[in-house]
Amino acid sequence: MAQVKTAKVSPKVESGRPKSAEASKKTTTKRGAPLAHGVGRRKSSVARVWLHRGGKGSVLVNGRAYQTYFTTDLARADVAVPFKVIPGAEAFDVEVNVYGGGVNSQAGAVRLGIARALLANNESLRSALREHDLLTVDARVKERKKYGQKAARRKFQFVKR
Repeated sequence: MAQVKTAKVSPKVESGRPKSAEASKKTTTKRGAPLAHGVGRRKSSVARVWLHRGGKGSVLVNGRAYQTYFTTDLARADVAVPFKVIPGAEAFDVEVNVYGGGVNSQAGAVRLGIARALLANNESLRSALREHDLLTVDARVKERKKYGQKAARRKFQFVKR
């Protein structure tokens, strides 16, 4: 009789995804269901923002306070603009998940996301947010490099002889 070899089968993950993806999928915290949601984009950064009621005005970006996440004063000031413009916005806790791009583009995406979430919560804030250009999308992105050139607009150096 011929012997049959059996291969060892590793136990499957329940959903077919690694555990880290399942853990990062959770967006709600102890505060319960979010009050409003907004998405902000800038260059290649995408920020998903949730407002929670009854907070102290804390802003958590990827699980850290925004003062520690954003390293430059310019980026910190950019994130704080919606709270300075809208009175009573400190009554919300803000939870942000941001990825892609650099520090400044992430700050711009978070700013737009917070403004959109505040707008989703209270439609009467539109004029104040529009007045301070918080709902305007900055659509500037990096221009692509063209063939036959050194960069997007920079040409190769001309050689006469």
